[in-house]
Amino acid sequence: MSMLELKDINVYYGAIHALKGINLSVEEGQIVSLIGANGAGKTTTLRTISGLLRSKTGGITFFDEPLHKKNAEYIVCKGISHCPEGRRIFANMTVSENLEMGAFTRKDKKEIAATLKMVYEHFPRLKERISQMAGTLSGGEQQMLAMGRALMSRPKLLLLDEPSMGLAPILVKEIFNIIKEIHDMGTTVLLVEQNARMALSISDYAYVLETGTISLQGEARTLAESEDVKKAYLGG
Repeated sequence: MSMLELKDINVYYGAIHALKGINLSVEEGQIVSLIGANGAGKTTTLRTISGLLRSKTGGITFFDEPLHKKNAEYIVCKGISHCPEGRRIFANMTVSENLEMGAFTRKDKKEIAATLKMVYEHFPRLKERISQMAGTLSGGEQQMLAMGRALMSRPKLLLLDEPSMGLAPILVKEIFNIIKEIHDMGTTVLLVEQNARMALSISDYAYVLETGTISLQGEARTLAESEDVKKAYLGG
C-alpha cells in the first residue's frame, strides 16, 4: 500500500483539460519529485491532492482512505500540508503569528510548542525575526516561513510547490538542505520544482509531467541520467 495514490485524475479549468488521467503514487518515507515545464500541470496536481481542486474522475487515497471528496481542512487534519507556490504568507502578521496559523487544526498546546521549537531549530533565521512583519522579510526568509508554517500542522506528507522559485543560488542550496533535514526527521515529501537538477539530486522517485500527462517516471537517479530528461530539463 502506497501512502498516497492518485488514480485517473482529470481536472478541468472551464474548457481547459489541465490534468489528463494522472496516475501517481508516493511511498511513505520518500522524497518524490514532479518536474516539467511551466503549465504542465504540476501545481494543479498538488492543489487537487490538497482539496483545493476537484477531479472529474478517479480518486485519491491517503493510507487507503478516499480523500477526493473531502475539503481542504479535513485533508490537513489527516496529515497532508501544502506549502504553495509564491509562498502566500500573511504579510501583515508577524513571523510567530504566521507560524501559529499553521497549527490552526491542532489543540495540543504542549505539542504545538514542541513543533514551534523544532521549526525554529530548522530555520534559525525565523527565530531572529520572530516579531518582524512577514511582508518585510527577504524572499528566502519568506520561503522559510511558508515551509515552517506548513510544518506546524505536523504533516505526514508535505507538498512543496516551487520552493526555490526566485531565490539566489546560495539560498536554493540552503532550502534543499532544509528539505533533506525535514525528510530525515520522518516527513514524506512530494516536491514540485522547476530546478529539475536539484530536485532529482535529493529525490528517490520522480515523475515528468508534460501538458497534463505523465510522460516519464522512475527512480530519480535513473531519470537524471536519461537523455530525454537531460535535453528537456537539465540543459544537457
